[in-house]
Amino acid sequence: MTTIWHALRQADEQNNHYTLLRSFSGTAQKSIALTGLFGSFVFLQFTVLGLANHAGEGYFTQGQRDLVYYALQVFVILGYLLHVLYSRFCVEKRIRNTIEYMVCGLFCVCVAWMLAAGTDSVLNVIASMTAALCVGGIGGAVHYRMSREAAAGAQVARHMGFGSAAAVILQYLFQIRQGVSPLLPVFTGVAFLLLLFTLTDKNPATVISEAEQPEKTLSRRLVSSALIASTFILFACFYNETIHHLQIQSGYTTANVYSWPRLMLVPGYLLFATIGDRKNGKYVSIASLCIMLIALLNVILIGKVGTYWLNMCLFYFAIAAFSSYYLLTFWRLAPGTKHPAFWAPFGRMLDSAMVLFTGAIRFSELPAPVVLGVDIAGVVLVILLMAVSGDFNLFASPEASRPGRAETEPVLSPILPDAAPVEAEMLSMLTVPDLPVTGPDTRQLLSPEEALDQMRERYDLTRRETEVLRELVMTEDKQTVISERLSIQPRTVQYYVTQLYRKTGVATRMGLTVLYHDNRRRT
Repeated sequence: MTTIWHALRQADEQNNHYTLLRSFSGTAQKSIALTGLFGSFVFLQFTVLGLANHAGEGYFTQGQRDLVYYALQVFVILGYLLHVLYSRFCVEKRIRNTIEYMVCGLFCVCVAWMLAAGTDSVLNVIASMTAALCVGGIGGAVHYRMSREAAAGAQVARHMGFGSAAAVILQYLFQIRQGVSPLLPVFTGVAFLLLLFTLTDKNPATVISEAEQPEKTLSRRLVSSALIASTFILFACFYNETIHHLQIQSGYTTANVYSWPRLMLVPGYLLFATIGDRKNGKYVSIASLCIMLIALLNVILIGKVGTYWLNMCLFYFAIAAFSSYYLLTFWRLAPGTKHPAFWAPFGRMLDSAMVLFTGAIRFSELPAPVVLGVDIAGVVLVILLMAVSGDFNLFASPEASRPGRAETEPVLSPILPDAAPVEAEMLSMLTVPDLPVTGPDTRQLLSPEEALDQMRERYDLTRRETEVLRELVMTEDKQTVISERLSIQPRTVQYYVTQLYRKTGVATRMGLTVLYHDNRRRT
């Protein structure tokens, strides 16, 4: 019996190695695609909005140019809301894809006009506003896709950070360093084609149920995250608006946000690419708070001789941190809400809304001591909200860091085919008793619960995943029976099975059983 068991184990390991090799290849391709998707969108967004900020130059007065800047923010928000509407009411995927391709086509026409024509005409202003509207519509689809991938366990912080850093470097090389480079249209076209190629996922990892009602804990987390993100953005708005007014007055010469300090976005994004996926994003809030405290120097140093470039560097580093916070936070919260298409890009919409709000109250014209007082109050508010939300508890289990998932999980469709019922039939023909091991390989046999606890810690399993693992390795029941016993839906069971495969590195129920018995024999 022992010989048969070892033979089965060896054959299963060989099969798992082959399966893991194929899985790694597919995962690497998807990782590159997601990084390219978000990076190309960020490059197009930076490039187009950078061009649109010059709309009406030589045609409008300085005051009218100011209004153009705020009008662009309005059209960006409207674009995101339009995506929410057609995502909500266009049930057929084919219709949604058709609308997205139409928006991309309109966007392409507007950008071509902006690159080819001058800024001193009302047609350029119309093209700029339309392009901003399309940026919102395309951005809604991109953010929703990233949120879906976050629900499937993808390392979205890495995709966001590396994609954004690459976009900043490319924009600096082809739009900022030497004005508008002749290569800018070429790279804009390449980024547009890459976006089209990766925007529609033919094999989506998850299908998020929009019928699930958000739990109270999730609702509280959404409110606290929105307040924290608003405070972060408020920090940046004072300096952003101050420089915006100065650059219009100087004709983008003595003061210009599009200059070399913009490269400080790169280390900021790379920082969050490194820490953003650890402990389900627990370090994101703490890192953002620390950078918020550094950003207080912006108000203290503003107006001092020789501190302009230092201020610019601090400003861009803070921008990278704050945008990383609201992107990652709402991507992860959105799948558990009733309207994930709305909440996934909510941080980006909030950014534009705060720009409009601070512009309406003329925040940049307030005395520096008043702004400093507002910022200090914001720091206190953020610390209180993070304390209540548990962001300072860095040693909490991953399950505790997922708001709204303690009792009810969102229903997600599987990534891998449902092979467990077939394996249950195989397990019914082969049971593996706890045979004593003799000879030089004698090891202490752990209890079933000790082995499960060991696997939970080693593979960073959640409470629900551990419960499903127990059912898979200790029973021969099919997933429908397991779902009834655990009072969850069959698709949810399959989702947990997929997560177990991904975390442990095996690809079959037999593989999980072998892994479980191996852990029982470890001291």
